Amino acid sequence: MLKKTGIAALAALTLSSGGAFAAGASDWAYTKDYQFSFEGPFGAFDQAQLQRGLQVYTEICASCHGLQYVPLRTLSSDTGPGFTMDEVRAYAEQNYEVFDEELDDWRAATPTDHFPGSNLENAPDLSLMAKGRAGFHGPYGTGINQLVKGMGGAEYIASLLNGYTGETKEEAGTTFYENTAYPGRWIAMAPPLYGEDVDYADGHANTVEEQSKDVAAFLMWSAEPSMMDRKQAGLTGVLFLTVLSVLLYLTNKRIWAPIKKGNKTS
Repeated sequence: MLKKTGIAALAALTLSSGGAFAAGASDWAYTKDYQFSFEGPFGAFDQAQLQRGLQVYTEICASCHGLQYVPLRTLSSDTGPGFTMDEVRAYAEQNYEVFDEELDDWRAATPTDHFPGSNLENAPDLSLMAKGRAGFHGPYGTGINQLVKGMGGAEYIASLLNGYTGETKEEAGTTFYENTAYPGRWIAMAPPLYGEDVDYADGHANTVEEQSKDVAAFLMWSAEPSMMDRKQAGLTGVLFLTVLSVLLYLTNKRIWAPIKKGNKTS
């Protein structure tokens, strides 16, 4: 009876889930499974890509969005963009000003300061955007894509920036732009990238898709600056537990070997 009830409940849940998917499939956003170097247990951030992503953020995104939880000094991280402290200092001085309460005036930013916050009230801060979209839920509402395909925040951001179709509509005096990655398909943010609007110093292709992937990787690092350290710690822990398991198995066999031998002789 219990087995039949369980099967019936599972069937009902499957049918209801399938029906919901069929009914709302046309409204579901599409997130492309981009390949990033930091995916997987052995993945690592590509410093060149992070530096290009910082350039896209600085020249395009920073006019509206902020990174208020990211210290400027972390740009010198070996597992991040990898700039020298002199380069970080020059970048901070050239691009940002902060209000110093002691001076009661504005001054050029230094590596000890954070990135500024958003310039617009309706522009969300991007510090944790990639992490918020990279949780166990994954972009489609389940953990399967996150665990199997590694899809999460970076894929969503890249898909969103690359998902504008060029169609627009106006509602209540606000212009909305069609975007294949945005839930509901219509977003109030105008396309920020148009291709070749950033001149990469390394000569890398600067199409909309490449710029989208670069800034998405940078925002993933901004949200998870210690990702490589956590991966290293995790792999070390797995290796330690593996060796410990083997030792415990061999010790167990040695301890019980005389008893098993005595049982056989008796």
